[in-house]
Amino acid sequence: MTAGHERRSASAVRRSKAVRDTDEDLSLLFGPSTALFASMAGPAHVLEAANPAFFAAIGGAQRERTGVPLAELMPELTGQGFVALLDHVYRSGVRHVGRDARVLLGVGEDAREAYFDFTYEPRRDAGGNVIGVRMIGVETTQVKHARRLAAEQRALLEQIAREAPLPDVLDGMCRAIEELTPEVIVSVLLADEDGRHLRHGAAPTLPDFYNQAIDGIATGEGVGSCGTAAHRRRTVIVSDIATDPLWDDFRDLATRAGLAACWSTPILARDGRLLGTFAMYHRAPRAPQDTDLALARVFTDTAALAIERHHAEQARLAAHAREKAARDDIAFLLAASTALAGRLDETQTLQRLAALSTPTLAPLAAVDVLEAGSVHRVATAAPTEQARDLLARHAPGRDAEDDAVVRVLASGMTEVARRTPTGPGPWQELGVTGYVCVPLLDRGRPFGVLTLLSTDGDCFDGHRVALAEEVARRAASAARNARQYEQRAALARDLQTGLLLPDLPAVPGAQLAAFYHPAGEGLEIGGDFYDVFARHDGSWAFILGDVCGRGAKAATTTALVRHTARAVAALLDDPVDVVKAVDKALNDRYAHQNNGFVTLVYGHLAPAADGLAVHLVRAGHTLPLLLDAEHVVDTVEASGGLLGIGIPPRLAARRFTLRPGESLLLYTDGLTECRTEGTEQYGDVRLAKALASAPRRPTAADIISTVAEDVRGFVDGANVEDDQAALVITADEPAPGTDRRGRG
Repeated sequence: MTAGHERRSASAVRRSKAVRDTDEDLSLLFGPSTALFASMAGPAHVLEAANPAFFAAIGGAQRERTGVPLAELMPELTGQGFVALLDHVYRSGVRHVGRDARVLLGVGEDAREAYFDFTYEPRRDAGGNVIGVRMIGVETTQVKHARRLAAEQRALLEQIAREAPLPDVLDGMCRAIEELTPEVIVSVLLADEDGRHLRHGAAPTLPDFYNQAIDGIATGEGVGSCGTAAHRRRTVIVSDIATDPLWDDFRDLATRAGLAACWSTPILARDGRLLGTFAMYHRAPRAPQDTDLALARVFTDTAALAIERHHAEQARLAAHAREKAARDDIAFLLAASTALAGRLDETQTLQRLAALSTPTLAPLAAVDVLEAGSVHRVATAAPTEQARDLLARHAPGRDAEDDAVVRVLASGMTEVARRTPTGPGPWQELGVTGYVCVPLLDRGRPFGVLTLLSTDGDCFDGHRVALAEEVARRAASAARNARQYEQRAALARDLQTGLLLPDLPAVPGAQLAAFYHPAGEGLEIGGDFYDVFARHDGSWAFILGDVCGRGAKAATTTALVRHTARAVAALLDDPVDVVKAVDKALNDRYAHQNNGFVTLVYGHLAPAADGLAVHLVRAGHTLPLLLDAEHVVDTVEASGGLLGIGIPPRLAARRFTLRPGESLLLYTDGLTECRTEGTEQYGDVRLAKALASAPRRPTAADIISTVAEDVRGFVDGANVEDDQAALVITADEPAPGTDRRGRG
């Protein structure tokens, strides 16, 4: 070795030693620092020295090695371009500075996202030659997360400031936290007003079945992390759900949801009221770090602000609603008065009262009245048909101790309660939580009760009770004004049902049609009636008559005639005998009174080969009219006296045959004797002309329509003074091949 070569070698050794000394000094300098330092040599970037912060950042003790190329120690850097940057700095000798560089450290499930500010600078020897690269950096992950956290908070605060819906704010908060810390699952539960239960607020990542299961859980010791935190008013940390007794009742549910740890923090208002809970779940057992708890505190405060703002807004809206309700009360009472003042019967008035009461006064309403010592439900109102049916089927009790309606009928005083009514009833099915029973008074005495039922915890305040009492007072007045009319009309309706058939029966070989028009406004019962019924031998009986007088007495007499005729017609074959039995029943009933008389036409009807065989009796009644196939009208003569006058009537039966297409018209004198002011009676002649004017080959319905239309045209809309009734029997065409016989 020459002297020159030895001098150069010695110089190189001194330069390398000087570089190593410098790096060792830097290593010592950065040793206790949180800044990262690493020194790499040669084109392979062999790690020669690094401080603890560097090794902690890249993976801890598992990677704490020197003397190996960086690409071998951290293979994940190659695909992210950092090894290429080292190559560039080594070749060019130009320093590289990175800011907020994103790095994925580790591989697989152990990989983590981190951010760094760093500098790659060339290492040079004494001659200026690049012999390696030195890295100095600072991890900015926490700073970046803090900035992101601050940005998310600002966004949430902006949402709160512009009064975004609370579910949107809470959902956005949960998603922001889960994005900042991907291993965390976040949930917010909201406390009921009384603080006894927690309701679902937001949990975008938790399974639906889990959210549904815990929605409405009670606050209390041992009710998971959230229920316990709400009860204790402090953070509850459960690092392992599988073993913690707080989760005994929810462990299976958590297992199904894949949850292993839960830290819950109560959300409290400024005055200490419970607003809800903020929970952070993990899928593996884990204890929280200080940063986790700090994150929970930050977002718990944000959630409290959002919830309090929501409550304040709800209170403002409620105040506005109360103000509007006060204005609406006046409009409601005016509308109610107008609706109740219409011309209605008592039941219609009370039905209108129930309908008006919902939903303004309550979601459910019923009206009961006292009739003949018993309580009857006459009206109900509800939002659904099922609820109406439940209310309608419920009958108030008889004992005042068990039924509020009975108590109010006895006392005449309003009863209010924030509970279900006493006694049995569909209260649970309807969700009833309170009631008010208001008496309906007639001259100070209760005749009915308006019952209003609240649901879903709603209660009746003094204002609403007063409004209900005022509406009930107006309805009672309207019902009182309508009661006399209603009683008379109800009596008329009840008695009239015994006079007329609801529908005419189908008689083989015949067509039937009837007409009935009561006199006046229908407040009195008329004496006109008709009936058609089957006899035991296959024939049919028909009857049309008129009872002297009107009202209840006429109605009972009519019922006696009809029922007697129906009873004896099955036993007596001769129409004369049937009419005599009717006369006897009338005279036996009124043996000591002069109660007027009855006229009628009664007969039997049977299909014949050439038409309909008719056998009839006339007892003091108008003569039946016969319309033949040539449209000629004739009377059916049959003599007979009045019934029910105490003198046995002389009766003569008449037999004849209605040929196909011929019709028999029975009518009461209300048709022929009707008149309008300044006119003569309608009369028998006009009736015969109207009958003859029916269409060719008319049906029974055609004849009734023609006659009724002519009578209506004659009276020209005026009220008639007597009831009008008519019955038409028309013979059908015979079956093919049958013989036609002459009229008997």
